[in-house]
Amino acid sequence: MSRSEGGTPPPDVVAGTERGLRTGIAVVLVQGVRQRDPGAVVNALVAIWVTYLPAVLERRLSVEFRPWQRLYVAVAMLLHAVGMLGPYDDVWWWDHLTHLQSATLVGGAIHVVSRRSDVDPRPRVLAGVAIMGVCWELLEYAVHVASRRVGLEPILVSYGKRDTLLDLVFNLLGAVIVLAVGDTALENLVRRGEE
Repeated sequence: MSRSEGGTPPPDVVAGTERGLRTGIAVVLVQGVRQRDPGAVVNALVAIWVTYLPAVLERRLSVEFRPWQRLYVAVAMLLHAVGMLGPYDDVWWWDHLTHLQSATLVGGAIHVVSRRSDVDPRPRVLAGVAIMGVCWELLEYAVHVASRRVGLEPILVSYGKRDTLLDLVFNLLGAVIVLAVGDTALENLVRRGEE
């Protein structure tokens, strides 16, 4: 099977890889149900939904994601979902990696919207990722505390102040990566029509 124009893998290879990543998330969903783990179930359902988001955005916004962009979203969702089955607890760097990936996704979206609006993305990406990160940490803490109070297994877990600080640091690192490579890596999502 040959590669298509410009070194891009053929569409069937990309689609097959996306299906494989979604299958991995579905396996996490099944395992979450088997283990009666609401966190794994909810996170896998959200992750599967997010893997379809590029296709929805392509139809609604007349943009075209590059294959690597579609796969990046799906890999990020798979790693997050798998993390709910134990790596978040057992692998010291797993949480850092997923926060970095999530921050690049949020920062990338803010970067694209800013560029499409002819606005400097730098302050918006940094502020947006920082604010979203703080809101996420507050939500994580609130869900964890509320779940424990009513005797349910939390779907989000707060690991303490040090973990929260590291999460925010990796979020900002993700924002910095977007600022460093966003104009090149995301230019296809910024262009409109024949521009």
